[in-house]
Amino acid sequence: MPVKGKTIFAVDDSLFILKHLEMMLSGMPGIGRLVSAGSYEDAIPVLESEKPYLVLLDINLPDRSGIELLRYIKVRYPEMIVIMLSNQSDEIYRQRCKALGASHFIDKSTEFELVPQIISSFL
Repeated sequence: MPVKGKTIFAVDDSLFILKHLEMMLSGMPGIGRLVSAGSYEDAIPVLESEKPYLVLLDINLPDRSGIELLRYIKVRYPEMIVIMLSNQSDEIYRQRCKALGASHFIDKSTEFELVPQIISSFL
């Protein structure tokens, strides 16, 4: 039976953040599945197999930068929506991510609870 709704892919090395996102987004209209990975290397095969509609991407990953993963995604899947999630909220990070194709930038420390609302705007 096919899944109704869009696949959302969360890439963050914090299990707490991944669980919190799952709680926030479960049952949300328009979302069919939430899949996750904790590193750059773990994210690549998920991108290939799942082809998610939207990616929630942390900048600080344990093996490589989330900015490098943003670049990878936008080269291979330019239509994919990427929302950056980070405690690195300096304007330089926001500008760099936007320039590389991020659709939105969320400061985890002050805007995290807005994730469902922001995702809804893209569904």
